[in-house]
Amino acid sequence: MSLTTQEQINQAVWKACDSFRGTVDPSIYKDYILTTLFLKYISDIYNHELQQLQAKYQDKPEIIARFAKNLDFNITAEANFSYLYEHRKQAGNGTRFDKAFASIEENNPSFQGIFHDISFNSHKLGDGKQKNQTLQHLLEDFNAIDLTPEHMQSADIIGNAYEYLIKQFAASSGKAAGEFYTPPEVSDLLAILLDPQPGAKICDPACGSGSLLMKCGKQIQKNHNSKHYELHGQEAIGSTWSLAKMNMLLHGEKNHRLEWGDTIRNPLLLDKHSNLELFDIVTANPPFSLDKWGVETAESDSFHRFNYGIPPKTKGDYAFICHMLAILKNTGRMGVVVPHGVLFRAAAEGKIRKQLIEGNLLDTVIGLPEKLFFGTGIPAAILIFNKAKQDDKVLFIDASREFKSGKNQNQLTQANIDKIVTCYKERKTTDKYSYLANLAEIQENDYNLNIPRYVDTFEEEAEIDLTAVRAERLQLQQQLADLETEMAGYLKELGYEGA
Repeated sequence: MSLTTQEQINQAVWKACDSFRGTVDPSIYKDYILTTLFLKYISDIYNHELQQLQAKYQDKPEIIARFAKNLDFNITAEANFSYLYEHRKQAGNGTRFDKAFASIEENNPSFQGIFHDISFNSHKLGDGKQKNQTLQHLLEDFNAIDLTPEHMQSADIIGNAYEYLIKQFAASSGKAAGEFYTPPEVSDLLAILLDPQPGAKICDPACGSGSLLMKCGKQIQKNHNSKHYELHGQEAIGSTWSLAKMNMLLHGEKNHRLEWGDTIRNPLLLDKHSNLELFDIVTANPPFSLDKWGVETAESDSFHRFNYGIPPKTKGDYAFICHMLAILKNTGRMGVVVPHGVLFRAAAEGKIRKQLIEGNLLDTVIGLPEKLFFGTGIPAAILIFNKAKQDDKVLFIDASREFKSGKNQNQLTQANIDKIVTCYKERKTTDKYSYLANLAEIQENDYNLNIPRYVDTFEEEAEIDLTAVRAERLQLQQQLADLETEMAGYLKELGYEGA
């Protein structure tokens, strides 16, 4: 039996998008595609496990029924993808989809609320006839894909296909989709730099689709062959929170806690005493310079997250940084993606930045190339904070000029990532790439962290030999004179002597 490859699954699920293209905007239909993939997967798993039970206990339906309650997923007959497919040519596809998801939530506590923000009976999919036909085609597209584990080349294939789709939607939909998607190379880089250890509690307070959190978990699996860790996240957008929940389940990340809500206005990752939960690793790619981030409640914040100062009301970058530091354990490490303005903007942000530096919390500043992130061409930076630093210096790395160029998006290669990681670990000055600055130098720069102030990437132009240039010029002049003489001769032969 030939096994299904990652590429085959990716191509099949991307082809399923054809059912919507030209009639529904990608920013809308992405949720329907991803949710249908999830339904097909859990249905195939349930059907496969149920068939195994039926084969084992052929004449004992009561035993089959008892064991069926303990399967990974509990799916009733009318909530099963196969039921929807069998009835696809009948009117009411949207209603059947919605009833199926309501049933799945009711019978699977871990799925509670993840389908709340989507309706397959919505007018967004067109009028009744068009909607029914679109959903019929969608069911037929996904029915052609067998998602049972025994047919998969790798256990991660479905989760990876899910990530693949999210990336494709981010690339084609621009900023709206990019808000919840961090390029995989940047997620890889952050996970490697933060180096989470077994037993770690890891948090992303702006978790989007959950990819960055899962990369941190994968790092522990890869380096320590362990799944002993916890993944915690919060996401403000309901549909994106749902994607993150499904993403976690498709990747087999059962030890996770994801909350839906505004992290700054209403942090929900709390301990049993209703205090902020503390974490070993905190990482995020929060929305850049978020306007209306919640300044109106910051001064009276009951969690005292803004003791370093109140960020400006139209730029929420330091609001997320302050929150992340507040939930970081005293031995913890933190990595956050920020726009470059965070490094040098003055006023309230400058005062906060000064306190963070003087408190010896900032560990490393890494400048990334432009056009890495979907929806924006501006370059970003990574800030690494460490509450248990071994020195009082800050490492600056300028990785802005090393990337693989693309038509619309640039990309960090593995070599680019390896170079950053090596430099980060060695923690030393490297010509035209990094600089290890002490506090006095940063103070001299008025706590401005703009990377060119520390890493000199200036390339001197080669010295011009004026004597050689003049000699070349004279030679060209002589060649031109010779050509003029030759041309005059040809014109004379042709009778154009006076031309």
